[in-house]
Amino acid sequence: MTTALAPQQYQDCIEACQACAVSCDACVEACLSEQDVMMMVDCIRLDRDCAKICYTAISFMASGSAHAADVCQLCAHICEACATECEKHAAHMDHCRQCAEACRRCAEACRKMAQGAHSIAA
Repeated sequence: MTTALAPQQYQDCIEACQACAVSCDACVEACLSEQDVMMMVDCIRLDRDCAKICYTAISFMASGSAHAADVCQLCAHICEACATECEKHAAHMDHCRQCAEACRRCAEACRKMAQGAHSIAA
């Protein structure tokens, strides 16, 4: 029998997703202002995808969805990809460094939440 976790049990993950989404949105805007925008295309695309999945994960957790853990596993995967891309630019672009850090924190929080939710549901 699966038991949906109450949203308060998701609070750390929700906060990490929120911070990540905001960092990704800010990184997109900063990347669009870079001199060589074409060099930033992959970063911009991953930032957009990452922000979208973070907002989606927040929604699933806030509603106590039985599928929140699955969404958070996907969120962790996309956050890792985004962090890896942002780290390529982090030495010269502070916004990418900050975004990569937020993505790594979010990926960790999402993995922890998904593991906890799956162990409770088992």
